[in-house]
Amino acid sequence: MAAKKILMLVGDFVEDYEVMVPFQALLMVGHQVDAVCPEKKAGDFVKTAIHDFEGDQTYSEKPGHRFTLNATFADVKAEAYDALVIPGGRAPEYLRLNPKVIEIVQHFAKANKPMAAICHGPQLLAAAGVLENRVCSAYPACGPDVSKAGATFAGIAVDKAVTDGNLVTAPAWPAHPDWIAQFLKVLGTKIEL
Repeated sequence: MAAKKILMLVGDFVEDYEVMVPFQALLMVGHQVDAVCPEKKAGDFVKTAIHDFEGDQTYSEKPGHRFTLNATFADVKAEAYDALVIPGGRAPEYLRLNPKVIEIVQHFAKANKPMAAICHGPQLLAAAGVLENRVCSAYPACGPDVSKAGATFAGIAVDKAVTDGNLVTAPAWPAHPDWIAQFLKVLGTKIEL
């Protein structure tokens, strides 16, 4: 298996599990993952938020950890990466206001490179205009964003993911086993046990 160079777009109050788990899992299987945030450089950190499902009308939110960035956003050249990961949390709602972030997402879509987004991550895909005629899951409250962007919203179970060509999406972190497994398949990663 050839290691892939993967870009992860994060920001303050990214969902804790949705950044930590895929970052570590992708490194574990041998891929390079560069986690970046606009206006921050390698060695800086973003604050994470823990979203939990406790029987309320929506998720609860608690302070998470500090997640250290390992690459500098200003140095990112999208063409140098093989794949893109967009975790959820509150970060996507404001990252989508950054023109360079939008250009990066559009590059991956136009080049048909593997992309994975979870929870609120599809807000970035919608803002970049790359969901037309796609099937895409997301946190249910983001379903209208996905539909308005021209995609078919996949209202799947919270522990499931959906793949549409190069795009792998899921509703929230309980889907990590399915989401990461499907993304590894799209990446062409083979794991021998």
